[in-house]
Amino acid sequence: MMKNLIPKVFYDDLQDGLDLFVGGLGFEVMYRDDTLAVVARDGAKAYLVENADYAAMDRPELAIETDDIDALHAEISARGPQWLHPNVPKVIIQPWGAREFAVLDSTTVCVVFREWPAD
Repeated sequence: MMKNLIPKVFYDDLQDGLDLFVGGLGFEVMYRDDTLAVVARDGAKAYLVENADYAAMDRPELAIETDDIDALHAEISARGPQWLHPNVPKVIIQPWGAREFAVLDSTTVCVVFREWPAD
C-alpha cells in the first residue's frame, strides 16, 4: 500500500527551492503555482512551498504516496478515526490532481496520504 515518503520543504522564496532542486539537482517541475511547486526526478519527489512563517518554524508535514488510497483510508479510519485530520478526513481530489486524505497527531505533525492518477 505505502510507496514513498516525500518531504514538504518550506522556503521564504519559492525560487530558492526551484534553483536548488531544478537548477542544481535536475528535478523537473510537475506542477507550479504562486506558492507551490511539485518537483520530481527518477521517482523522487519534493513539494516546495513558499511560506516564510513555516520556513522559520520548520514544522514537519510528511507525505506518503500510495497505490490504493481507498483501502488505506478504510484501514486507518477503522483503526483510529480520531487521527483523521479535521480538514481532510476523507479522500478528496486536490486542484493538482492528486487524491488525498490526512492524519494529525496531538503535536500537529501531519501525514498526508496521496495517490496520483495513473498515466
